[in-house]
Amino acid sequence: MKLKNIIPFIVLFFFFSCKKEEKQKVIEQVVEVEKPKPVIKYGFNFDNYKVVNDTIKNGESFGIIMDRHHVMYPKINAIATAIKDTFDVRRVRTNKAYTILASKDSTQTAQVFIYKHNKVTSTIIDFKDSIIKAYTYKKPIKIIDREVSGKITSNFSVAIDTLGLRPTLANTIADIYSWTLDFYRLQKDDTFKLIFEEKFINDTVSVGYGRVKAAVFNHKGKDLYAYRFIADTIRQIPEYFDDEASLLRRQFLKSPIKFQYRISSRYNLRRRIRLYGNRIRAHKGTDFAAKINTPIMATASGTVVESARRGGNGNYVKIRHNGTYSTQYLHMKRRKVRVGEYVQQGDIIGWVGMTGNTSGPHVCYRFWKNGRQVDPFREKLPSAKPMEESLKPKYFEFIKPLKEQLDSISLPVEEKEIIPEQIVANN
Repeated sequence: MKLKNIIPFIVLFFFFSCKKEEKQKVIEQVVEVEKPKPVIKYGFNFDNYKVVNDTIKNGESFGIIMDRHHVMYPKINAIATAIKDTFDVRRVRTNKAYTILASKDSTQTAQVFIYKHNKVTSTIIDFKDSIIKAYTYKKPIKIIDREVSGKITSNFSVAIDTLGLRPTLANTIADIYSWTLDFYRLQKDDTFKLIFEEKFINDTVSVGYGRVKAAVFNHKGKDLYAYRFIADTIRQIPEYFDDEASLLRRQFLKSPIKFQYRISSRYNLRRRIRLYGNRIRAHKGTDFAAKINTPIMATASGTVVESARRGGNGNYVKIRHNGTYSTQYLHMKRRKVRVGEYVQQGDIIGWVGMTGNTSGPHVCYRFWKNGRQVDPFREKLPSAKPMEESLKPKYFEFIKPLKEQLDSISLPVEEKEIIPEQIVANN
């Protein structure tokens, strides 16, 4: 056979050989593909169940939900009885999320009920076997340190919101500085820097904040530092101290409301009151105007000696702090505490309202010293117990790296407006 007749056969041989090799490669690649990993959540292999995710609707109960997922009422009653000491099924709440793990057979009967209290904590009710059990499950939390800085343009809440942070952080910072800084009097261009912890699940979903480790406010040109430190070696209760080891906390808060308020009327023994015919009538309190339902705090720790509704005072609470000082809070919408209860500084004792003689929502804050009503803003009030001298060297060593970290945080830079003339000049 001549060479020119053989060449086409050689070409065809190589063509089919290449095709065979490609098919083998494809087969090999298919074989090497790994099986999908099982979906493990809450300690269960979700692949073994029919998974139903839903939220509790208005009017729904645990029994209604179970019945809808083919659990008979004798079994529902048995579940409720078996777990009553761990979880009361009557307390499921509207709009709470839940997950049901049901069998994959034709009955699709519920076997596990997962009630989600929040993003982290759930109650798991497992009744797939003869032994019914309920227990708490918490998702693993990762904590990271964060640094932020901001500038006051209108108020602190707006500044925190602009940074994409939750109001709970603003409340925590307000608590820390509530004895040394009047958040109502913050000025435009005051600045702040914060070092705090943020909690995450699945590395990406934020579920709140942890400890505020350090902070500094620059107010009226003065730096006000705050560092978290445990000086009480017996009770191990953390407090916040400044850069000179002075305790930020005082025996009394400056205000019974955190920072969303205004002082509408001060202590004035010769004030004319419109409700009483514009006659002079002593006003022996300080009025803090705020929205209805704003929480009212105890300005110092003590025992509730009065909690009632009476005459022009409306709903009110009176607290005895020691043999010298007492405070009273008037015109509440609702009271939270009863006579004889011991409350700690900062505890919520009621909510702002308009009960009694009042022309608008506020709390009238009254202050007694040795049985006589006085103006707390004119009194030299006692400080809390200072840090022991022996602890100060340890404290200064502790805050040194935190102060360096705070000072190295950059403040936000204002964007300068470019006018048309500047654009032309730049071109």
